[in-house]
Amino acid sequence: MQQTGSKYGALFDLDGVIIDTESQYTILWDNIGQKYLHKPDFGTTIKGSTLSMIFDTYFQSCPEKQKEIVAETARFEEQLKMPFIPGAAEFIRSIKCAGWKTAVVTSSSRKKMVTVYKKRPEISEWIDIFLTAEDFPRSKPAPDPYLIAAEKLDIPLPRCIVFEDSLNGLKSGKSSGIKLVGLSTTLSREIVAQYADIVIPDFTQFTPEQAELLIQQNNDSIHGEIRSV
Repeated sequence: MQQTGSKYGALFDLDGVIIDTESQYTILWDNIGQKYLHKPDFGTTIKGSTLSMIFDTYFQSCPEKQKEIVAETARFEEQLKMPFIPGAAEFIRSIKCAGWKTAVVTSSSRKKMVTVYKKRPEISEWIDIFLTAEDFPRSKPAPDPYLIAAEKLDIPLPRCIVFEDSLNGLKSGKSSGIKLVGLSTTLSREIVAQYADIVIPDFTQFTPEQAELLIQQNNDSIHGEIRSV
């Protein structure tokens, strides 16, 4: 792979793509759904949504409940474990060495990211820009988050790749028109494959060379799951 400066751009969701936190968040939001709405599987329902989207949809006229939920999520995130998705750290370091530009594009808040920087300070060394829920006029599943990220990296859309795992994120990436690698860390491979150009279980068997090859393919060329180099 040629090391030619900012040749390509990699746009990563955070939870379920770089850090392995989705199962923990599912438990949190399942408990909130049961407590306040008596809804089962609420964590799956809201996955990939910003907090403001959740409040607008389910708690619009409940300011006291909103305040309680903000406090609950803050306490939860202070205790949140943040292991990396297998192979993610190595993959990101590799593409940075190869001259790629990188962005994190997350529905999480800036306040949550303070905790991420504290627990995983190395992420700040690997990622050029961080975009959070406050940075988008329209959140995922709209394409805006990834279009804005590519613009801020100053990389043309055909030279970018999105890495996503949640349904809202996959819809956002697909509607942006950018090549999309879907991780089956949150949803089944079958669901992810409906939106992604490639489905991978994690980054252990996905290389910068394969990412570059995907960019070089025509839009409809690669589907399926990469299992080996």
